[in-house]
Amino acid sequence: MYIILPEKLQSIVLAALAVVALCSSTALAEPVDPQAQERGLEIAVEADKRDSGFGDSRNSMEMVLRNRHGEETERRMRSKTLEQENDGDKTLIVFDNPRDVKGTAFLSFTHKSGPDDQWLYLPALKRVKRISSSNKSGPFMGSEFAFEDLSSQEVEKYTYKYLRDEILEERDHFVIERVPVDPKSGYSRQEVWLDKDHYRVWKIDFYDRKGELLKTLSASDYKLFLDQYWRARQFMMVNHQTGKSTDLHFNDWQFDNGFSEQDFNKNSLRRAR
Repeated sequence: MYIILPEKLQSIVLAALAVVALCSSTALAEPVDPQAQERGLEIAVEADKRDSGFGDSRNSMEMVLRNRHGEETERRMRSKTLEQENDGDKTLIVFDNPRDVKGTAFLSFTHKSGPDDQWLYLPALKRVKRISSSNKSGPFMGSEFAFEDLSSQEVEKYTYKYLRDEILEERDHFVIERVPVDPKSGYSRQEVWLDKDHYRVWKIDFYDRKGELLKTLSASDYKLFLDQYWRARQFMMVNHQTGKSTDLHFNDWQFDNGFSEQDFNKNSLRRAR
């Protein structure tokens, strides 16, 4: 999912430090610790390396949307992903039910640099809608996940800073801050908890453009596949500002499916069943 070639690491570090230098030259910038920046980047790169090389995967999902009164709506989907050697992942998500969303399909091409390409097929309209960069902070199919949350989290999409070590649910974690490079991101920054044993993400706090806590993602029930790749079987995204939440339950993980580029194009949106 996250591929960083060893020879690129030096350029990434230099780029991150250049951002630090630029920020520190402005009068309003907060003091920045270059060592904390470099340490945060090292942690992100290590997490990326540990999840690289899986090739492709597929799974089924159950989405539970919950309003602030606790009322729930359930949706069922399936997803497949193709890893790209020198770019971000390609992902196709298809909704199977309920009836009002059946056949809706979402295609995402994540890029290491520049905006991602995303499309949504709406069967009622029988057309493919491109998701513009300015709309990627919007909600995905009415959930608390934004379109940008569904992209693979490529290292180059953020600048980093190590914050602290912290015990969370009896596990020792690194806590790092990452700031989106994309000026159109809906987030000003994110705080990420990764366990020290396997560099798995257990929690992310998302801050809105005003710097206020917006959402928290909690991951749980990790399972190991192919003796290397950890996958959480449940995500919960809680919106602190609206009181709404969305659960994602992942089932039936399969790897080495033999997917090709032809399985991930705009035509595949229409023929997805």
